[in-house]
Amino acid sequence: MTDTSSVLTEKRDSTLWITINRPEKRNAINADVIAGIARGYRIAHDDANVRVIVLTGAGEKAFCAGADLQNTGGAFAQDFSKPNVEFADLLRLSQNATKPAIARVNGVCMAGGMGLLCMTDMAVASEQAIFGLPEVKVGVFPMQVLSLLQGIAPRRIVSEWAITGEPFDARTAQAAGLLNYVVPQAELDSKLEWLTGRITDKSPTAIRRGKYAMRAIASMSFDEAIAYTESQIALTAMTEDAREGLKAFAEKRKPVWPGK
Repeated sequence: MTDTSSVLTEKRDSTLWITINRPEKRNAINADVIAGIARGYRIAHDDANVRVIVLTGAGEKAFCAGADLQNTGGAFAQDFSKPNVEFADLLRLSQNATKPAIARVNGVCMAGGMGLLCMTDMAVASEQAIFGLPEVKVGVFPMQVLSLLQGIAPRRIVSEWAITGEPFDARTAQAAGLLNYVVPQAELDSKLEWLTGRITDKSPTAIRRGKYAMRAIASMSFDEAIAYTESQIALTAMTEDAREGLKAFAEKRKPVWPGK
């Protein structure tokens, strides 16, 4: 385990857990949290044995309550000499990642926490989790979160969440497409383990190349996307994983993925 106080990273078999470790602040985001999550993503991609990233918050009350507002205005302060913002860079990093990430939503998920949820590929949440975009209540708007959220949930629902700022429950979040599974708190980790198990027995090369392709075609027209993907499937078939997968299928055994 790597302990940077604000964020913990721990390798569990082929999964890297990234845990926001500020339970006394409802795992609110500050500069250290952003840097720690980014570092966790880089650790995962530098380790060939890591197959899945799990992002969660410490304790049982909060996944992430959003930006740390203790210093009034500090959470939204910006160095105007820089064209980019650290939180935005974290979202960029997540979208360029080629290893799958799962959000383990164990409690409150608000504001910037919704951005962290949206930057993952899948999500499992406790029934007790509460969600929301309350930024309008303090005079701002969930600008950066919208860049990912509008691609996941229906536009009219996102408009209601962002404009009213009112919270909603886990079942509502699931119905809108934010969550894959909602389970009782006591079953959260077993459901997460079940889901990671359905990923780690598959080809890591196919998943990496697949995530890369999904990202590439997201803004393409159909004609552009089909032209791109018809070449990508041919390239994927040339990998060692593809050769092993086809051989294992013919031999009626489980594949042993080389990851190449």
